[in-house]
Amino acid sequence: MTAVSAYDEAQLRDFILKSLEEDKAEEIVTIDLHGKSEIAGYMVVASGRSTRQVSAMAEKLSDQLKRDFGLFCRIEGKEQGDWVLIDAGDVLVHIFRPEVREFYQLEQMWMSGTDTKAEIQKI
Repeated sequence: MTAVSAYDEAQLRDFILKSLEEDKAEEIVTIDLHGKSEIAGYMVVASGRSTRQVSAMAEKLSDQLKRDFGLFCRIEGKEQGDWVLIDAGDVLVHIFRPEVREFYQLEQMWMSGTDTKAEIQKI
């Protein structure tokens, strides 16, 4: 498949969600960052059952984004496999082991006092 030359951030988000679902990621959450941050349009947070699964999902997703979108993503934490950050430009992806995700509670950091659970879409 050739790289997609023009895409929008919603297409990128949906591609990432599909990849994570296919890899059996757990508790996938999408957070809309529009109006909250300039760093990206969306944040996707997911869990893997082990360090091996977390690292494998991150590597596969990065390879797919390079192949299908021509994106060379920055990846942090893949070697440890506890918390991997993939910077795909318009979408930031965090893949955690469940214990690490519970400890940092990243989703809660992006919710202000006026936000509701409806703004965080669980897949």
